[in-house]
Amino acid sequence: MLRVLGWTLRRDLLLALRRRADALGTLTFFVMVCTLFPLGVGPEPETLRAIAPGVLWVAALLAGTLSLGRLFAQDHADGTLEQLLLSSEPLPLIVAGKAAAHWVVSGLPLVLLSPLLALQFGLSPEALAMLAVSLLVGTPVLSLVGAVAAALTLGVRGGGVLVALLVLPLYAPVLIFGAGAVAAQAGGGPGDAHLLLLAAALVGSVALAPWAAAAALRISVE
Repeated sequence: MLRVLGWTLRRDLLLALRRRADALGTLTFFVMVCTLFPLGVGPEPETLRAIAPGVLWVAALLAGTLSLGRLFAQDHADGTLEQLLLSSEPLPLIVAGKAAAHWVVSGLPLVLLSPLLALQFGLSPEALAMLAVSLLVGTPVLSLVGAVAAALTLGVRGGGVLVALLVLPLYAPVLIFGAGAVAAQAGGGPGDAHLLLLAAALVGSVALAPWAAAAALRISVE
């Protein structure tokens, strides 16, 4: 199992290095949204602190959605996906590896950059730490759930728009819990309850999403 996951993760990361524009586009979108909001809202510290959790989490969510349509598209276009479906390796493990690579390329940079961008909103050090932790727990859920939507819309014209329509309602709980954890911490209270709900969503996604995406891939290819 670890060999299959490692091989898939390494392969997709090498492919991502050859398509740096995709990762840079996601990161640039996140930086621009987080930077433009303080300029548009104004310099009032209380207002910025109040909107910070929602703005940062919505920006991360939308940025991660940008690259979902390409998660399986290239493998489908060059015939690699058919070979993966015919291989003896478990398809859910391959899907999990591809989702992990998507998170490393699209989610992890957002986690690392978010505390720096959040300084514009005047969040406390405790809230900055909670933002990073909540994104670290929540963004893998976005990649796993997004893999299911990407598999369902594979080969469909306008698949990128359909992926967004499918995943945004499913992302709502992650957004609520993630932003709620940061807001609770910024307000002086503990955000542990929201963080635990995010962790539960991550466990459920790891257990179910690769199997659902694998079944969707078989249906889409057939």
